[in-house]
Amino acid sequence: MSLLLLAVFLGLSFLGVPLAVALGLGAVVTLWHYELPLSMVAQSMSTSINSFLLIAVPLFVLAGHIMERGGLSERIFGAAEAVVGRLKGGLGHVNVLSSFVFGGISGSSVADIASIGRITIGQMTARGYPRPYSAALTLITSTLATLVPPSILVIVAAAAAGQSVGKALAGGLGPGILLAVALFVYNALVSRANGYGSDSRAGLGESLRAIGRAAPSLGAPVIILVGMFSGIVTPTEAAGLAVLYTLLVGLLVHREIRLSDLPGMLIGAGRTAGTVLLILMVASAATYVFTIDQLPAKASSTIMSLTADPAFVLLLMGLIFLAVGMLMDIVAAALMLIPILMPAAVKVGVDPLHFLIFMVAALAMGLATPPVGTCLFATAQVSGVSIERLSRASVPFYLVNIVVLVLIALVPQIVLWPANFLAG
Repeated sequence: MSLLLLAVFLGLSFLGVPLAVALGLGAVVTLWHYELPLSMVAQSMSTSINSFLLIAVPLFVLAGHIMERGGLSERIFGAAEAVVGRLKGGLGHVNVLSSFVFGGISGSSVADIASIGRITIGQMTARGYPRPYSAALTLITSTLATLVPPSILVIVAAAAAGQSVGKALAGGLGPGILLAVALFVYNALVSRANGYGSDSRAGLGESLRAIGRAAPSLGAPVIILVGMFSGIVTPTEAAGLAVLYTLLVGLLVHREIRLSDLPGMLIGAGRTAGTVLLILMVASAATYVFTIDQLPAKASSTIMSLTADPAFVLLLMGLIFLAVGMLMDIVAAALMLIPILMPAAVKVGVDPLHFLIFMVAALAMGLATPPVGTCLFATAQVSGVSIERLSRASVPFYLVNIVVLVLIALVPQIVLWPANFLAG
């Protein structure tokens, strides 16, 4: 049964059918072929979307659109430059830090490229960084938004896996910080070796003014993170506060948003969030097929026949995540892989939260890799660097990312400590 569903899904995907439609049709064809009730498709779709937590997805997407339009992104970049711009390779560090902060508001990697990415690539190139290097660093730093809270993928994956969304978001913070630090170190070494960039000559007064101008924008991630992890608000309520706060800052403080802009932002956010949630709905029908076919049990038996070591199991699964992430949309990939591989990982002793965040970190690389990396195409368009050249320039960053993935697999506390400390 599972093979038939996957065959139909992959065949339709290669023909250009939208992923959500291909996955839904795969489930319908499978149930029809095995004479099972088609009503289960509608029932599972309805059940999967009936969640208060999932309201956070369109709200965080909308907050990202408001930030891009309302001038918050430029001010975050200015504050990051004031903090780390004086270091050697400073603008590369600014690229990492600004993406980390922006990801802490929008939860969207593509939104990061569309806003912060346009600024960082232009500024880095103007300061002597090669354009392919600038674009490749921007590409990889954009994936931080998939890890750091309030990551949209983490929210969707945690809801699908039946895990605490608050703990999952907190668990993504450790790997996000680890990847950011690894990129800081690599950028510093490369910049020093090749003489990339010039040090920022901004004085203390100018730096303080830049931070002051960004203070209203920087209030957004503080409100979101402190609110969620203190227990004052739920992730969904934090998303609502993020929309309200960024809208007020854009309208009243920066005054770069007009009320006439709101319909366009709402439509854009609705399209993005609708795609994610539609995939979640149809993936639930596929999960039903996998369950009655006992695919999770079969996968567990196969993996346990190879090894029972939790770290090795995760590393083995990491190869699957990387391969799948390169070939399909990572939201659809996560929702298909969770019901198949998570039971196998838990059975050998992997903490379900550790599995979930490791999977997200591995799949996030798919955003930056050919042939279907969404962020890869977005960065190529923004930077003017060809897909082929950008992919070659990104190879060292891919290797840095893989090293981080290995550390996450081998050291569960990178995920579990912040999850238990912040949301325990």
